[in-house]
Amino acid sequence: MSTATIYPAILSGGAGTRLWPLARASTPKQLLALYGKNTLIQDTALRAALPDAAPPLVICGERHRFVVAEQMQKVGISPAAIVLEPMGRNTAPAVAIISLMIAEKDSQGLILLLPSDHVIQDAEAFEAAVRKATVAARDGYIVTFGLKPSSAETGYGYIEAGAPLKGSDGVNSVSRFVEKPDAKAAAEYVQSGNYRWNSGMLLFRADVMLAELGCLAPDIVGPCNSALAAASHDSDFVRLDASSFEKSPNISIDVAVMEKTAKAAVVSCDLGWADVGTWSSLWSLSDRDAEGNVLRGDVAAMDTHDSLVRSDRGLTALIGVKDLVVVSTDDVVLVADRKNAQSVGAIVQRLKVSNRSEVSEQSRVQRPWGSYQSIDSGDGFQVKEIVVKPGGRLSLQMHHKRAEHWVVVEGAAQVTCDDKVFTLNTNEATYIPLGAKHRLENLGKTPLRLIEVQCGSYLGEDDIVRFEDVYGRADSKKV
Repeated sequence: MSTATIYPAILSGGAGTRLWPLARASTPKQLLALYGKNTLIQDTALRAALPDAAPPLVICGERHRFVVAEQMQKVGISPAAIVLEPMGRNTAPAVAIISLMIAEKDSQGLILLLPSDHVIQDAEAFEAAVRKATVAARDGYIVTFGLKPSSAETGYGYIEAGAPLKGSDGVNSVSRFVEKPDAKAAAEYVQSGNYRWNSGMLLFRADVMLAELGCLAPDIVGPCNSALAAASHDSDFVRLDASSFEKSPNISIDVAVMEKTAKAAVVSCDLGWADVGTWSSLWSLSDRDAEGNVLRGDVAAMDTHDSLVRSDRGLTALIGVKDLVVVSTDDVVLVADRKNAQSVGAIVQRLKVSNRSEVSEQSRVQRPWGSYQSIDSGDGFQVKEIVVKPGGRLSLQMHHKRAEHWVVVEGAAQVTCDDKVFTLNTNEATYIPLGAKHRLENLGKTPLRLIEVQCGSYLGEDDIVRFEDVYGRADSKKV
């Protein structure tokens, strides 16, 4: 058995569309630095590095694997594994996968389940709450972390605390779970003093959770076990078998287990917690200036009050306004009433119907080798800026419908074009004919930056045939 007492497991799913246009499908909110210098998932991983804790397991979607791995590396975290879900199936199948993996090496190991998109301001209180929960979890309880409510929120689930557990300090049985009550009920819950917000964080023994899943949700464990048994391993990534995993039901762990089990317990805590789900909640959480504003980026504000303004590109100027959310990115400007900012999700849904790419993709698209950004486009042409990280290497590929012109503006590129391999230095250019097998590499120690001009009858990203790729993207459908 491992000497570690706790196995942290970080859930990194969801898109956070109410934080659009910053959060999108390509870059969900947990991968953004919304509060402080680190991203939310980085802060979660650092917070999980408790005494005697094992390296964390991270479970995320296939398209975010390299970003997650890079963000962990930047804060000095080496995950035990990064598990890749082939499709979203909510939290219960993810919990089953994690429990099966931990139980294989430590059947009674304690799993600390953490959503990756929360803010916790009091790390010491978090550690103290985990210590309290550990006693009950070792005794076979599934412990949830109940947060003392500061207001009658209708967007959170609530937990009614029952009797104190014998031998546990600050841990109670759970009388019931309530899913997002109306305003009247939420006010009554807060007034009673016996209800807590449901944080979604759990601490439990692997064998206990598997037994409860087997009893209360028996259709989950089988497909998850098969998905693990047929999983492929690529470096630190564990790719679950898609055909098996898709057979698991799409259900949350609360619905599958927590609302039914007799083993549920709650530790009450005050962590300075926030579920950063909307721009208004981020405004409330952030430090504000004398006028009540949160200003980030290149912003000039005059006679402006109680507003959140974020400008990631270019100057944003405001005069004589109040209670606004203004978010300016490379390709989108959002202006909303701060008190109605929860409606951002509704406009995102409307834009989805119109098939707007801004819903899912940032203008700068991240890739494992670096990034690219479209600068201009028109009939038969597109101009991109491409940045390749030191050591980065694009796939050996070809295009059926476009040719490319490359101009290096910073660094040096190693270029493969059919049977030729040569170096392209700053202020030098080359031409990649339609149909030529080609590759771009950065063998230097500084970023490589170049301008790519594409010309052809079709310029979509799916016109890529990959012959060789160091990032496991053997076919053109993988990002």
